[in-house]
Amino acid sequence: MIKKIDHIGIAVKDLNASTELFEKLLGRTVEKTESVESEGVNTAFFEVGQSHLELLEPMGPETPIGKHIEKRGEGIQQMALATDDIYAEMKRLKEAGFILLNDEPKKGANNKLVCFIHPKSANGILVEICQDAQ
Repeated sequence: MIKKIDHIGIAVKDLNASTELFEKLLGRTVEKTESVESEGVNTAFFEVGQSHLELLEPMGPETPIGKHIEKRGEGIQQMALATDDIYAEMKRLKEAGFILLNDEPKKGANNKLVCFIHPKSANGILVEICQDAQ
């Protein structure tokens, strides 16, 4: 079962400049930065209430975020929904007709297990299902 919006992912060209911008916008400092080599992305997280904003900077133009920025520019890239049981949620979503981009959860940023739903089956939104890694 989905329990909350975990975070909103925002694709950015320059993580340092965007971190400064969001520090001013939110009136708080960045909570955490992290590189996720498997996804080709550098990230910065801001806590906002019970959710987070995740800034995503591509490590190169051929990475998923690099391609996203080339096609659509900077801006909201994905919405992440938190669950306590990613395996059960993946099964439920698949049975409900959603197209999953991965068959097994993979390691994501911020110590999460993640699975993505194809935007074609979610009104054009890339949806990430995530669970805290044990």
